[in-house]
Amino acid sequence: MEKKNWKPATLCVQAGWEPKNGESRVLPIYQSTTFKYDNTEEMADLFDLKKEGYFYTRLANPTNDAVARKIAALEGGVGAMLTSSGQAANFYALFNICEAGDHFVTSNEIYGGTYNLFGVTLKKLGIECTFISQEASEEEIDKAFRPNTKALFGETISNPGCKILDIEKFARIAHKHGVPLIVDNTFPTPINCRPFEWGADIVTHSTTKYMDGHATQVGGCVVDSGNFDWDAHADKFPGLCTPDDSYHGLTYTKAFGKMAYMTKLVAQLMRDLGSIPSPQNAFLLNLGLETLHLRIKRHCENAQRVAEFLAQDNRVAWVHYSGLKNDECHALAEKYLPNGSCGVIAFGLKGTRETAVQFMDSLKLIAIVTHVADARTCVLHPASHTHRQLSDEQLREAGVAPDLIRLSVGIEDCDDILADIRQALEKI
Repeated sequence: MEKKNWKPATLCVQAGWEPKNGESRVLPIYQSTTFKYDNTEEMADLFDLKKEGYFYTRLANPTNDAVARKIAALEGGVGAMLTSSGQAANFYALFNICEAGDHFVTSNEIYGGTYNLFGVTLKKLGIECTFISQEASEEEIDKAFRPNTKALFGETISNPGCKILDIEKFARIAHKHGVPLIVDNTFPTPINCRPFEWGADIVTHSTTKYMDGHATQVGGCVVDSGNFDWDAHADKFPGLCTPDDSYHGLTYTKAFGKMAYMTKLVAQLMRDLGSIPSPQNAFLLNLGLETLHLRIKRHCENAQRVAEFLAQDNRVAWVHYSGLKNDECHALAEKYLPNGSCGVIAFGLKGTRETAVQFMDSLKLIAIVTHVADARTCVLHPASHTHRQLSDEQLREAGVAPDLIRLSVGIEDCDDILADIRQALEKI
C-alpha cells in the first residue's frame, strides 16, 4: 500500500522518519547546532535556497523536520514547521503574511493567550485585528473585513469555551475576500478533525497539548495545505509574490510553488526570529505522536461519561460538551467531529466564583494546573488563572463565562475520575 493511503493510526507510528539500511529504527536526536560540508559551494547553495539540506539548526534540523513531516502527513498538508510554543505558531502563521498596516479578522472564541497576542501585542507591531462572534451571520462577519485584511482565524474547538467552529462557513467567507483561513486545531488534533478537508488553508497546533500528551515539552506547529493561490491575490501578499531582497530578489511563489508559504516561514521568519524547539523536545513530541490515536479515543470516551454525569447533577448550572445531544454545538460536532471532539469540558456551578474555587480546592485526584489536554485529568478556572487579566466584560467578549471551569479529562479509569468529582461536589 502506498504511503499516501496510510490511515492516521499508521501515520502516527510510521510517518516522518524513514530509516535507510542500517540506520536507527527510532528517530535519532540530532543534538547539533551545525552540519559539516566538504566545500564552500555546497553551503552557499543552501544559503541561497538552491538546495535542501542542513547547515544550522535554527533554520532546519533532521529531528525537527521528521516530526514536522509526520504532523504534515496527519493533517494532509504539503509541509510543516515546528515552533517553540503554540503561541509562537500562531504568531508565525499570521506574521508570515501580515506586516505593519495590515489587519485580520478572528473569532473571539479563542485561547486567552492568543486573544492577548492578537489584541495587544500584534497591535504594537502595527497589525490590527477585529474580533467577531463565530455564531454571527456571514453578512455580519463580512462587515469586519477591510481592504487591508490578510487572514481569517478561528479555533476548531475553542479553548476554554469548547465551542465548535463552522469551518466551511469561515472558509467560504475568507475566500470570498481573497484571504486564507487559519485554524488552530489543537484540541481535536488531526485524529478527530482535518480542517483542510473543510476548506481551511493553514493549520496551527500547540503541540504541548494532546500531541505531546505527557506534559513533557512546550511546542507548536504550523502546517500549510498548499491550496491557497497567493498569486491570485498578489497585491495582498507582496511578501510571497514580490522579490525578497534578503535572498537576491527571489520570489517565493515563483521559486517554490505550493511550498511558497512554508519556505518563507522557515527561510525568512525562523531565520530572523528563531523560535525553534530543541531537537530533544521534538524527539519527546514524536514519542507522544506515536500513541496519539490511542489516547484521543480514551480521552473522548472518558469525557463523554463525565459530561453526562455533570449534565444531570443539580449543583451544576450548565455544561458545554459537544458530545451531549442537547449541546448547542452538537450538530456541528456531528458534521466535523463524528468520531469525538476532545477530552475538554467547560461547565459552571450554581453559586459564585467562590463556589468554583471551593469545588476545585476539594479535588484530590484531579490537579489544578495551568495546562490542559494531557494524560492526567486537570482543572482550571480561567477567570482566576489564564484569563485573569480580562474584565468580566472582556471575558464574555472572549466567550468565557466568569464561572467557567475548564475540566481536561485524562485517560485514568473513569470511575476514579467521577468519584473525585462527586466528593468535591459534596463539599460545596
